[in-house]
Amino acid sequence: MKKLKNKVAIITGGAGEIGFAAAQAFLAEGAKVMLVDLDEKALKKRIKSADNDNLAYVTADVTKEKEVKNYVKATTKKWKQIDVFFNNAGIEGEVKPIAKTKKEDFEKVIAVNVTGVFLGMKHVMPAMKKNGGSIIITSSVAGLQGTANMVPYITSKHATIGIMRTAALEGAPDKIRVNSVHPGVIDSRMMRSLEEGFDGDNPESVKKMYKEQVPLQRYGKEEEIAKLVLFLASDDSSYCTGAMYNADGGLTA
Repeated sequence: MKKLKNKVAIITGGAGEIGFAAAQAFLAEGAKVMLVDLDEKALKKRIKSADNDNLAYVTADVTKEKEVKNYVKATTKKWKQIDVFFNNAGIEGEVKPIAKTKKEDFEKVIAVNVTGVFLGMKHVMPAMKKNGGSIIITSSVAGLQGTANMVPYITSKHATIGIMRTAALEGAPDKIRVNSVHPGVIDSRMMRSLEEGFDGDNPESVKKMYKEQVPLQRYGKEEEIAKLVLFLASDDSSYCTGAMYNADGGLTA
């Protein structure tokens, strides 16, 4: 039997590489999936490429509570329930030392990566209360260690661990499991942005440096993160909650 048969999932940041890879993995295992993203053009493109009646979308700014309420309402209106929540939306911010980081830039990253995660938990958890479910929060290896010149992102990804642990304790009586995933360097738009940020003249040198730091000597793929997310979404991880799951090629070892 398919691992997510008759399950309904919400994925924020659903138009991005990891979000959409997770959606494809969920669909293959029988789920109905609601993609949530700020970029409607990108969402429509993803919907068209998937060509699956069990995939829908709603546009939302995850930092705005009214829009978070709306994506929860749209999902329950369409499919009556929510069983899986991949709380995944996030941005990287600019690469700058603390002294040169603007307050508004710091606050923008915190708004998406922390407030957006919090608001998702606030409104999805009550919708899961009747039947239980699984919530997966995207943190990062950046939530486990520091990196110079990335204080907004590093701060935000550490904060999501606190949200995860608190939610796991609060959700347990209602059979809501909450875990976090911690991708390392993934071959994605975000890493292209960071490579440019660290060395705009020679981003390939940054990529080479990162690869050399990873024991497996390569960048990860979004599909590899999606497989971990699928495990946590399914009953294969039925005794897993309040935990952090790394997928970083050994980077934090």
